[in-house]
Amino acid sequence: MNLFTRLEAHYRASKTIPIAMIGAGKFATMFLAQLRKLPAIHLACLVDLYPENAKKNLELAGWPDEAFSASTIDDALTGKTICVSDDWQGAINHPGIEIIIEVTGDPLAAVEHISAAFAAKKHVINVTVEADAFCGAGLAAAARQAGVIYSMAYGDQPALAADLTDWARACGFQVMAAGRGHKWMPHYRHSTPDTVWDHWGLTAEQAARGKLNPKMFNAFLDGSKPAIESAAIANACMLKAPKEGLAFPPGAIEDIPQLMRPKEIGGILENSGMVEVVSCLTKDGQPIANDIRKGVWVAIEADSEYMKNCFEEYSVTTDDTGRYMAAHKKWHMIGLELAISVASIGLRGEPTGYARVFNADVVAVAKSHLRAGTILDGEGGATIYGGLRPAHTSVKEGYLPLGLANHAKLKTDIVPDKILTFDDVEIDRTSKAFAMRSATQSLLGAPPLVWPAP
Repeated sequence: MNLFTRLEAHYRASKTIPIAMIGAGKFATMFLAQLRKLPAIHLACLVDLYPENAKKNLELAGWPDEAFSASTIDDALTGKTICVSDDWQGAINHPGIEIIIEVTGDPLAAVEHISAAFAAKKHVINVTVEADAFCGAGLAAAARQAGVIYSMAYGDQPALAADLTDWARACGFQVMAAGRGHKWMPHYRHSTPDTVWDHWGLTAEQAARGKLNPKMFNAFLDGSKPAIESAAIANACMLKAPKEGLAFPPGAIEDIPQLMRPKEIGGILENSGMVEVVSCLTKDGQPIANDIRKGVWVAIEADSEYMKNCFEEYSVTTDDTGRYMAAHKKWHMIGLELAISVASIGLRGEPTGYARVFNADVVAVAKSHLRAGTILDGEGGATIYGGLRPAHTSVKEGYLPLGLANHAKLKTDIVPDKILTFDDVEIDRTSKAFAMRSATQSLLGAPPLVWPAP
């Protein structure tokens, strides 16, 4: 609760936290807009495949041209300016950089960047949650071995849900479930980039005017992104994934306590300690007032009569038994909140959430009849969607992780809604991402990782 005070003191002592960021898209631009007001954090290098686009986004975020005029990282560090580059290896290996922020959104590239950062003894904030979903525990273990910090990104829903869960447990509460919100109807799982705007609520013309990426938006709509972020929450908070995947129960914020309780008393939970997503639409597709679509929540239990009475005495909104309640954060502001992760790592030496276990996985599921020879187009595409499953089931059955499915070639015909396996595809088994997935699978059932390393 004193991060801003510590940032101020750091700056008054003529110190800064030197960082580099790989990727200059929407998330990064939102962070850039805030960074102008936080002089204790110095972005020395902004890396993108297209440096001119990165410069345009710096301008969009309010930075004057002279602020990103440095031609080298050395010049940037000396002059407190920004070097814009396409050289991610140079940024990672520069001795003056302390923290690498990975914001590419490409899970295969992210694993390569993150692994290189660990080798260079750099802390990492991973915004590319797609990579965390299929090998987060492996990445966290590799960071511990390297003696550096690996962290989820504050501002994205997994880190915010982890924060709420940590609050609940540190207060002594029993966590029944934690998760995020979403707009969901079952048929959305078959949506493609060509149909996404029909369901999203925009016309194709409006989307084109806003230069919106249909594949990215479709990854949210078809359930892939909720599955990915739920896996990250489960693995960071040591929660369990539902056996048959996310149920997406409809409900308002005040309905969460009623929903997130055991099935035997009218809730939806198989067990306590689960991860789930609450839909903002009724089963017939009508909007629900006071929804949690953009936010996160944690549901807790009053495990004594005294605690139950306290809930009543302080007018806490509970279920109809008075035993279950939920805390929530209605909004997440994405890159606008990322400085919390930078300050937490740079000043406290603490991550804002990381995969402590490998409890949950996101598997690739066919959207339609797919023929042998089809090249899968990954998250948000026309061929597959992501489904959440317990990691032990996924590994036992040889399910194909969504994060490794992009550009894989089918070896056999696949029916709609079938979970793909490694045996169904030709896949590059020489990549760093495949190796990190293998390392992650070896952690199945291992004791939780604890930060910092003892």
